[in-house]
Amino acid sequence: MESGEVAMHYEDYVLSIQYFNRIIALKPYLYLPWYYRAVDKFYLDDFMGAESDVSKAIELNPYVNEMFELRALTRIRQSKFADAITDYTQAISLMPQVRNYWFNRAICMMNLKEYDKALQQTDSIASQWRNFAPNYSLKAEIFLQKKDTTEAAKWLDKSLELDPYDGDTWTTRAYISLSRRKWKDADTELSKAIHLKPKTVANYVNRALCRVNINNLRGAMEDYDQALDLDPNNFLAHYNRGLLRMQLGDDNRAISDFNFVIKMEPQNFMAIFNRALLLDRTGDLRGAIRDYSSVIEQFPNFWTGLSYRARCYRRLGMTAKAELDEFRIFKAQMDKHIGIQQRWSKSKIRQLRKRSEIDPNKYNEMVVDDEVHYQHEYKSDYRGQVQNRNVEVAFLPMYGMSFQPYHNAITSYQVFDRDLEAFNNRPHASHKLYVNCAQEQLTEAHSKMCFELIDSLSKAVEANHDVRAVAPLVLMRAVAYATVQDYAAAISDLTVYLQTNDHMAIAYVQRALCQMKMNGYDASKGVDTSLKYAKALDDMKKAVSLDPDNAYLHYDLGNLYAENKEFAKAIDEYTVAISKNANLAEAYYNRGLARMKADNRKAGIADLSKAGELGLYDAYSIIKQFSASKK
Repeated sequence: MESGEVAMHYEDYVLSIQYFNRIIALKPYLYLPWYYRAVDKFYLDDFMGAESDVSKAIELNPYVNEMFELRALTRIRQSKFADAITDYTQAISLMPQVRNYWFNRAICMMNLKEYDKALQQTDSIASQWRNFAPNYSLKAEIFLQKKDTTEAAKWLDKSLELDPYDGDTWTTRAYISLSRRKWKDADTELSKAIHLKPKTVANYVNRALCRVNINNLRGAMEDYDQALDLDPNNFLAHYNRGLLRMQLGDDNRAISDFNFVIKMEPQNFMAIFNRALLLDRTGDLRGAIRDYSSVIEQFPNFWTGLSYRARCYRRLGMTAKAELDEFRIFKAQMDKHIGIQQRWSKSKIRQLRKRSEIDPNKYNEMVVDDEVHYQHEYKSDYRGQVQNRNVEVAFLPMYGMSFQPYHNAITSYQVFDRDLEAFNNRPHASHKLYVNCAQEQLTEAHSKMCFELIDSLSKAVEANHDVRAVAPLVLMRAVAYATVQDYAAAISDLTVYLQTNDHMAIAYVQRALCQMKMNGYDASKGVDTSLKYAKALDDMKKAVSLDPDNAYLHYDLGNLYAENKEFAKAIDEYTVAISKNANLAEAYYNRGLARMKADNRKAGIADLSKAGELGLYDAYSIIKQFSASKK
């Protein structure tokens, strides 16, 4: 159970599931492994599997409120809001003082369009947690859904008074201004939202709309460009940027925007007609006729399209076809006494149409979504989409023993250790050990192999009572235990091994590495790890004293100091490591981060650049992040 929890703590969810599978197979009546396996599956986006497992856990023990919360979250991800409300109600009955349960239940009610119930819920939250700003934002959103913008604005102002740094609240406030066509106010509010949450694409698209209406066309174009940098497939940004380019005379690039829209939606006749106008302008008359014909075939009484197509026919000398189109227009005028619709003007671009509205006479109007879509942030401790995370600003791990050879982004050289070389060259060696600091997360097959190796080594150790004879087996078992993150067992085996061979530096390194991993887990539980850190530090110093010219030992010692925030000592050890091995990319990388932590930005970026040059390309991402933060 503890090994599974440790694996979960280090986000190795596949391995963690393997541990809980073992427990469930042996003792299916325990609720905790079912619950923990559900948590693993939740982080891996397997919401159906997570719901099934946590339901089994609840069946075994219906008195743990966190399990009802987890099941509610899995159901929300599957849009099963009514079931989620039931779970939150049960969680509240067990632990009524948890604010998140009340808040998430209110959001679920709103998603079910039970607006009155949701408002009652927000009133209950306000009576208990008066200064909880998101509650007032939610209340405002409910009033917006009920088309009561006056009440919505009042509650949004209350929310912003309590928390002026909530980007979502500023976005909602901007939507009210947009609905009232207060373009300057909406521009200001969206600017604040973008400052607080710069990755929200819809905010750039909407601010561009505001800027078009206040005649800030350059700013509008910049917003559309930024939106498409973040989301290259955004329909509204491409369509509206095409219209804006059309107005500004940037015809060829406007065509490229409409080409993209038509590729996304081949039956979008509004985009086809706009492309026809642009092809007409740029001299591609046959392309324009093709597009005009597509639209006219769909809308036979679209007189503007007939007029433009007739003009193209005349320019190509196809007089008979031109006269047919002109006669159709003339007949319609005589029958209905109507003129040809209004052509392009600057005022037309400030008019809006819904995306689903198909009216060819509105071909040159900006497009907005049919409904405003809000991204709800359900309050919860269950977070961490590990599949899609960016490069994290964190020190690279320590070197230790592994069954896998070393490799980084492009380099696959092997770190040399004389003791390990002698160990691998002993007679009857069954498994080769390597020095590695870049182990990959285990697959199911690899973890199964490691468990089988542990079992076979354990049988061999039990069958032989000669301590020195089984010492190599104990060392290999320690490495296998560390691979499957059973660090306590690994430390125990390493201690036994060092009693028979106290001159093997890398064994001390491995024990220090396992101790630091255990410290990370214990610290997350609130345990004081200062004494255990001292033990790991003693092991690393002992290893360095046994082999003072080994670069990666100094690197590992630097990592221990960095873990303890002793950055000056860490920098010194990384420098020694680099002096012993000028190609140790990890030492440059970590020294760069340590120098950043010590406010030596210039030297830190130089070190990260060198690490990238040596094959650690994540270093360039870190440099970019630091550069962006400085700007």
